[in-house]
Amino acid sequence: MGIVSGKIALVTGGAAGIGRATALKFAAEGAKLVVSDVMVEGGEETADMIRASGGEAVFIRADISKSTDVAALIAQTVAKFGRLDCACNNAGIEGTIAPFVDQTEEDFDKIIAVNLRGVFLCLKAEITQMLAQGGGTIVNLSSVAGLIGFSGLSPYVASKHAVNGLTKNAALEYAKQGIRVNSVCPGGIDTRMLDSLAKQATGSTMTSRQMMDGLHPMGRIGAPDEVANLIVWLCSDNASFITGAHVPVDGGFVAQ
Repeated sequence: MGIVSGKIALVTGGAAGIGRATALKFAAEGAKLVVSDVMVEGGEETADMIRASGGEAVFIRADISKSTDVAALIAQTVAKFGRLDCACNNAGIEGTIAPFVDQTEEDFDKIIAVNLRGVFLCLKAEITQMLAQGGGTIVNLSSVAGLIGFSGLSPYVASKHAVNGLTKNAALEYAKQGIRVNSVCPGGIDTRMLDSLAKQATGSTMTSRQMMDGLHPMGRIGAPDEVANLIVWLCSDNASFITGAHVPVDGGFVAQ
């Protein structure tokens, strides 16, 4: 029996990377899944993978930066499964590497719209549902960039620091109502986002991957499954006394 057996779980940004790995892990541990993303093909593929392995999953397209999409996402989740026990707010974008003064207002607004406003809107809708049903668990995807600075990524760093702030407040405000809210802070993880940043930084994905390996004390970047394992555990009763935490999954990166 899995650690979230019988639970209803929602994963945003579930079309690939950490989101897909998290959805698959939830399903492997016994949850029924709602997979959401703006990328329909990848999201449907994730849901198909869960069904092919004997699990239950549906895909619902949603742009989390739009309140109407988020409201519809939660409403459809409850219409399908009757409740929402676990939510992983994973959807996010990285932006463009550039010095602070060269960052454009357009890029800043776009990153904040998805990474911060999106998490804010999801939290509001998820907590509202969880209050109505008597509790639940939420994990927000932050980053090591939510704990320390990264030259060239000012809007992204700002958005992820803010995600940790939202996490703290939501955890404090609803701790007595049976709702736990935590964030995870991945370091370099083997995903499309890391490839994008690597190519921007050096022009070569391979060169930058080797550099990223060396930046982590464990001598390598992480796998999406290694983040997913923590997310699902935080949503389980095994983590029943943990709320308001920001947990690095970074091979020792921020310990340096």
